[in-house]
Amino acid sequence: MPVAEYEWKETFDITPQVQQDYDEHGYIIVRGLLTKEEMQKIHTAVDHSEGITKHSYQIPDGKGRSSGYCIWSHPGNDVTGMVGRVEKVAGYMEKLMGGQEVYHYHTKLVMKEPNSGGDINWHQDYGYWYKNGCLFPDMGSVLIAVDKADRENGCLQVLRGSHKLGRIHHIFVGGQTGADMERVQEAMKICPLDYVELGEGDALFFHCNLLHSSDKNDSPRRRWNFICSYNRKSNNPVYVHHHPQYTPLHKVPNDAIMKCENFTDMTGKEFVDPSMDKTVKADLSTFQGDK
Repeated sequence: MPVAEYEWKETFDITPQVQQDYDEHGYIIVRGLLTKEEMQKIHTAVDHSEGITKHSYQIPDGKGRSSGYCIWSHPGNDVTGMVGRVEKVAGYMEKLMGGQEVYHYHTKLVMKEPNSGGDINWHQDYGYWYKNGCLFPDMGSVLIAVDKADRENGCLQVLRGSHKLGRIHHIFVGGQTGADMERVQEAMKICPLDYVELGEGDALFFHCNLLHSSDKNDSPRRRWNFICSYNRKSNNPVYVHHHPQYTPLHKVPNDAIMKCENFTDMTGKEFVDPSMDKTVKADLSTFQGDK
């Protein structure tokens, strides 16, 4: 059971206690980070046929199933872009990462469909971001549940405190970059396993070295979530790759999601072409891009 949970309200901030929980456990959960009204706008955005999902593709899990992904490098000015720019997402993550300037590394929409969504193998995000030329693990992510996530539909699992292990070796597992399972099994003897069950709009803020995975979705309910990822300006990648070098992030007030009426103009987002991503082996037959 997760141990570092908070309820969002206008006065919520990254206090010394919140920071201590993040540093100790490698994550915190903030319930209700996005309101019901904000989530209604997000559902409209992601379910729109001319929106972001037409840029999606499938990545196999090596066990006969796959999950859908849609990844963009820059937030843009649409509703989904506001999610990655508001203070209660980007600003909180910046504080948790030490208060130094961060930039938007990418956002992804992960889609596990009913009765078919595949496993996400055990991994650290820095396990593959390291390969992109990010020299330090000065990175973190905010996972926001678009749909209710529980054990039945394959919610996220984390090994509490595993970020303290440092980066461990990663290899390809199916189309994914996965962690060395011998090391993961040893970590499981020491680090408690937490199931991150989330309601719509709940958020998980987590360190890039936190080991995490998720099971296949055998339920009749889909499980979609956003993951907004950030990198410190000081950790600018030494390689030019499929995610951006340092680009100033223009954060916006928390009411920006509700004020935004742009659901279809994806200008400036720069969707990732999976054929250019050397850290995954996507099923390229499922990628349509701008076709």
